Amino acid sequence: MVLFGGNNARKMNDCEIPTGLKELLRGYTVEVLRHRPPDLVEFAVGYFTQILQSRCKVKPAKSEEKAARKGVTFATNAHESEEVEKEPIENSVGKNNRRVSVCAEPYNPDEDDEDDDTEPRVVHPKTDEQRHRLQEACKDILLFKTLDQEQFSEVLDAMFEVQVNPQEHIIDQGDDGDNFYVIERGVYDIAVLKNGVSVCVGKYDNKGSFGELALMYNTPRAATIVATEEGALWGLDRATFHRLIVKNNAKKKRMYEAFVESVPLLNSLEASERMKIVDVLGARCFKDGERIIAQGDMADCFYMVESGQVRIMIQIKMKAGQQDEAEVEVARCSRGQYFGELALVTNKPRAASVYAVGETKCLVIDIQAFERLLGPCKEIMKRNISQYEDQLVALLGSSVDFKK
Repeated sequence: MVLFGGNNARKMNDCEIPTGLKELLRGYTVEVLRHRPPDLVEFAVGYFTQILQSRCKVKPAKSEEKAARKGVTFATNAHESEEVEKEPIENSVGKNNRRVSVCAEPYNPDEDDEDDDTEPRVVHPKTDEQRHRLQEACKDILLFKTLDQEQFSEVLDAMFEVQVNPQEHIIDQGDDGDNFYVIERGVYDIAVLKNGVSVCVGKYDNKGSFGELALMYNTPRAATIVATEEGALWGLDRATFHRLIVKNNAKKKRMYEAFVESVPLLNSLEASERMKIVDVLGARCFKDGERIIAQGDMADCFYMVESGQVRIMIQIKMKAGQQDEAEVEVARCSRGQYFGELALVTNKPRAASVYAVGETKCLVIDIQAFERLLGPCKEIMKRNISQYEDQLVALLGSSVDFKK
């Protein structure tokens, strides 16, 4: 593909993408979507000029640059001290005593890996009752799905409880990001300024999370969140969110990209469609003999085997009035193979049970993402249904009936 015409023509595959370009353009895109300027070029000049000015105000040493990315505030006004003020951890969290962050360059999750083991771990003590409530609130949060047990436990340790009152502003549009929030209870309006008027564009009703966008892309808050009734939230500070959530998701994405490309079923998808699948993948680990799917249950997700093996079992009963029932193994799946799609395609209960063989890890796509992203693959899956039926008849013979 030719990138430029004339004597300056270059091959696209000869171009090396500069470090930080993708993150820089992503931050600009977020601001465009938030402000919707009439003149994109004029807006771009102002946006990148502001970033340049922010970087030129203070020329920090390398160690100070790392501190800035971790949320440390630098004084910029003439009457303020030129020194870096590092806030103690115990005073840097909480809804009314928030740490001010520097929104300049997008956060790069690939940098500072060597600092992970030396960063102070934030721990907010909790009672058993508090931790139980926190685990319930966090169990369905998508951003936490890729964490291993140790990382998830560290996230729970670092989170702090926030009690909110009716009409209280949790975050305000345009503010710098400080914390990520998980909802335990309460209703919260999502408001966005349009032509100077605050417009409610949605709400959270006793579940969900918010605040990750500003932390992931180091941009101002894109909306205002207001509590409409008394409620409770759990907050996670900026530094811990970066270290555990953003970096882990970046590593997961790199690791799963190659795996998704190796799954034959997904070869019919465009590369961009496969990358969307990577973004929604969750991981689940199972012990030897553990049941992954139960025959007769309603379908909630689609599975791909990343490591280990699974056996697919069908419960059958004999014909001619016999009451004896048995569970028969009909197939096994190993790395790169998938299962659980039949119930999703046919909108029927699970037709078989699935058990782990040894320590097994599966990548999971929930039913909503399956419907949204795997539409082009459904025809392939439907064609496989008749093949499955033929294989079962050949394996079990005509002397058995499948339980419905």
